[in-house]
Amino acid sequence: MKQLWTEKYRPRKVSDYVWRDEDQKSQVETWIKQGSIPHVLLSGSPGVGKTTLAKVLINELNLEAADVMEINASRERGIDTIKNKITNFASTIPFGKFKIVLMDEADYLTPEAQAVMRGVMEAYADNCRFMLTCNYPNKIIPALHSRCQGFHVDKIDATEFTARCATILVEEAVDFDLDTLDSYVVAAYPDLRKCINSLQMASVEGKLMAPRESGSSTADYRIKMVDLFKHGKIKEARTMACSNVRPDEMEDMFRWMYDNLSLWSKSPEGQDRAIVIIRNGLVNHSLVADPEINLSATLVELTTID
Repeated sequence: MKQLWTEKYRPRKVSDYVWRDEDQKSQVETWIKQGSIPHVLLSGSPGVGKTTLAKVLINELNLEAADVMEINASRERGIDTIKNKITNFASTIPFGKFKIVLMDEADYLTPEAQAVMRGVMEAYADNCRFMLTCNYPNKIIPALHSRCQGFHVDKIDATEFTARCATILVEEAVDFDLDTLDSYVVAAYPDLRKCINSLQMASVEGKLMAPRESGSSTADYRIKMVDLFKHGKIKEARTMACSNVRPDEMEDMFRWMYDNLSLWSKSPEGQDRAIVIIRNGLVNHSLVADPEINLSATLVELTTID
């Protein structure tokens, strides 16, 4: 079976990880040197490297495989998971130095489950440490925040993001042109995982296919929308955005607009204006009766920036 590029090129060591904050790197290196970690809460946008950083830590600490439990809280989010599965794991003696529970997407845990986990973290702290990842730290109860050392993982620089994607394509011997790669980058940024997955799906017979050629099975609407914007088909691009975005994706769409200011203007003045437009659109999102009309109006205004 063809290996997923996101796993093939996932960093395994501290030296391979792309750090945004040297203080965070120093802290992680200190933990590895000491051979121990506190409870940790890793927050940040989807695809920026939270789970990767957690796995780098686990790998560098040389823990026994039986001493690591990974749970995706978007699937196992209730009290029963905490009371039974996690408590049973945390309460037993580790094979090595200590155990780790890696809980991805902990912001999906119900408040009741988070409250129960607070007690588990305290009761078994000598044997077991918790590493939580989340996209929205405001959904984590204060009691868990106070028990964890917080790490906010910032998005990777856009230039470095593009360079990382280009390096993977070169390693995989995929022929590509920079304009086509840019369409995939702009559509996914800052979600590196999503971009790498899209590039792998769109790489056919050693060539990166343009969004118009790759078909709906290999390119989501944002990739096609970006390509339309770049080719001056503004009305079609706006129509595609408004007709495809789901109600629960609206806030993520505004965040994506903000993360890709260069799509709206190359000048600092134009980007400053885009920031104001996007912020107004986001504020109106929670006030207007029809969010789709608000999104459409925001896109219209953005695409009139010189």
